Amino acid sequence: MPPFVTGEMMTAIAMTEPGTGSDLAGMRTTARLSADGTHYVLNGAKTFITGGVLADRVIVCARPAQPTPEDLRAGITLLIVDTTSEGYAVGRKLDKLGLKTSDTAELSFSDVRVPVEDRLGEEGKAFSYLGQNLPQERLGIAVGAYAQAAAAVEFAKGYVREREIFGKPVASFGKPVASFQNTKFVLADCKADVDALQAVVGRALDAHDAGELSAADAASAKLFTTERAAVVIDKCLQLHGVYGYMMEYPIARLYADTRVSRIYGGTSEVMRSIVAKSMGL
Repeated sequence: MPPFVTGEMMTAIAMTEPGTGSDLAGMRTTARLSADGTHYVLNGAKTFITGGVLADRVIVCARPAQPTPEDLRAGITLLIVDTTSEGYAVGRKLDKLGLKTSDTAELSFSDVRVPVEDRLGEEGKAFSYLGQNLPQERLGIAVGAYAQAAAAVEFAKGYVREREIFGKPVASFGKPVASFQNTKFVLADCKADVDALQAVVGRALDAHDAGELSAADAASAKLFTTERAAVVIDKCLQLHGVYGYMMEYPIARLYADTRVSRIYGGTSEVMRSIVAKSMGL
């Protein structure tokens, strides 16, 4: 814990597997307990693991036992794996559309020995442990989506005030893009969306501070903020014209970076299912 808290040790969490995605219960990575009960033998593969290239230790979700038809989530366990262990391998560093500053990797485990002391929590309780933290993770994604949308509006405001139109620079009494009614209306709509995002995030933060943020409320906040942020950022990119398509402009990087927010932490479709279930549907 000390090096983890201070940042001296890089960490990652490995849940997603090829072909499982949001279906955590469908994982196939196994962790067989040795006959003498001193260690687990880890076998399997993970993908889309943020920080997987640089991590010193990785929290891996694995199955010491096969699930039952009645409970596909049963048996999932968390193991803290030293990345210098024999049989541990980092595959490709994945080439992502956005979020270029974070590494994302494929990992594989071939008879990796993990001491039982490096099990995190009780055996078979991983699903409940992870579930307890999902609302906070989704709240964090919602806050990020709000921040990205707010930033996009500021970038667009600055650009349209200075962008020349019809061949004349603004300084030579040309008409700035900001002077057109369409530009004003688009940015007004975006500002209204950002205000709504702020309200949703604020309410969710208050609930979290009070220990009352439910899984459904967190899912609703993530769903709304990430979907609306995408709309706002797209409109703000459009106001940049072709320059908005150039990666040297921050609006282009925002456009690429925000796309994954509707996928990681649970897809928008999964969020809709959670919210609908909370409505009794």
